[in-house]
Amino acid sequence: MPRVNVTDLAAPPDRPRRSAPPRARWLRAATAVGAGATLLALLPLPAAAQTAPPPPTAAAPGDGVSLDDRGVSLAPTAVVAPPKPDVTGLKGVLRTAVSQGAPGAMARLDDHGTLHHLTVGTSDRRTGQALSNKDRFRIGSVTKTFSAVVLLQLLDEGKLVLDAPVNRYLPGLLPDDRITVRHVLSHRSGLYDYSNDMFASSVSGFEAVRTKVFTYRQLVARSLSRPRTTAPGGAYSYSNTNFVVAGLLIEKLTGRGVGAEYRRRIIEPLKLRDTFYVHPDTAIPGRFARGYLTPDIRGAALVDATRQTASWAQSAGALVSSTRDLGVFLSALTRGELTSADALAQMRRWVPAGTKQAYGLGLRRRDLSCGVSVYGHTGAVQGYYTYAFTTQDGKRTLAALANASNSGTVHNTMLRTLESAFCGRTTSTREIRAPYEHSEDGAPDLVRH
Repeated sequence: MPRVNVTDLAAPPDRPRRSAPPRARWLRAATAVGAGATLLALLPLPAAAQTAPPPPTAAAPGDGVSLDDRGVSLAPTAVVAPPKPDVTGLKGVLRTAVSQGAPGAMARLDDHGTLHHLTVGTSDRRTGQALSNKDRFRIGSVTKTFSAVVLLQLLDEGKLVLDAPVNRYLPGLLPDDRITVRHVLSHRSGLYDYSNDMFASSVSGFEAVRTKVFTYRQLVARSLSRPRTTAPGGAYSYSNTNFVVAGLLIEKLTGRGVGAEYRRRIIEPLKLRDTFYVHPDTAIPGRFARGYLTPDIRGAALVDATRQTASWAQSAGALVSSTRDLGVFLSALTRGELTSADALAQMRRWVPAGTKQAYGLGLRRRDLSCGVSVYGHTGAVQGYYTYAFTTQDGKRTLAALANASNSGTVHNTMLRTLESAFCGRTTSTREIRAPYEHSEDGAPDLVRH
């Protein structure tokens, strides 16, 4: 029987408040948003892709505007209050993930300041040390939300125009001037995901890059060696390349590395004590959970993937954090403590992104069985699956981890934590075993077991 630790604490929310950005920044942002951009095509595309759909329409109050796959505005999604969480059901989901091969699984649920910490299994298979919500871990593509927030703050400061070509800021980087900042932040650029080729074989692909250090431009070049997947502004098509471009934009517009900008703009103001951008170092500082990569061959030994540069991901997936910090970050974001209201509205201009999902600007919306929508991101990096979501008002947050990756079974089980946390549903064994969805956030998962 896996080891289970549950602590329910009635305590004030541990989310420090950040003072709003100066109003002058917001006024500059309004001017920047109103600025136009002439988009010119540099390279021809197939005839069917010659005309990109128009940019999304202006955001509306509430949940934000939803768009169809042509960028046409749909009716705003209704806001539904979540039922009481099912903490017992949440614990059961974590137990199931461990029974399916994850060394450990944990969750931190903050419901209006009442904290629930749940842990199952181990953080270190060699020593048998129990997993703890105090452990730090690699958060994979949840990093994308941090990168998007930095760029939206630059929008507020008048240094960025979302509908301007990326090449305005990074001349000659991309082969098509129609690819805008908005397109890369919403995965509608058509830039091929270089990691598809890099990790076509999970273990050997990982070992080939585990200690390598890439430049952003080397990663972009890998993408550009392959055909684009859509016309600029076309349908959502997830690609890590987009947020590598986001990292280049951050560094060009600020003159500083992404790690310094995460720290200055998000980590320090929110007092995130467990969040670090350690790239290109391979070690996680302080207390951490070890991460285990599941091989493609059934029955083969798990690979300890903890020590890695994560250089293949960088601004698309290289941050380290904790369940506590992720909850604080997402709550602050949805409460409007990190950007202006206008910038947050831009972040919530949704495009379809799979079954009961939509994507904004570095932010994912999941629509659950009870009618509740939650906001955040999932992350997959070798050794770790991360799930971090909150309600629209930021008053209920869930951050969960399984220290395993490349297992579609574990991934699908851990996604059920959202139903327990936000819909109050105890997930049946039949539902847990049913096919759910393929993970796309981070290194591609080859599900062969």
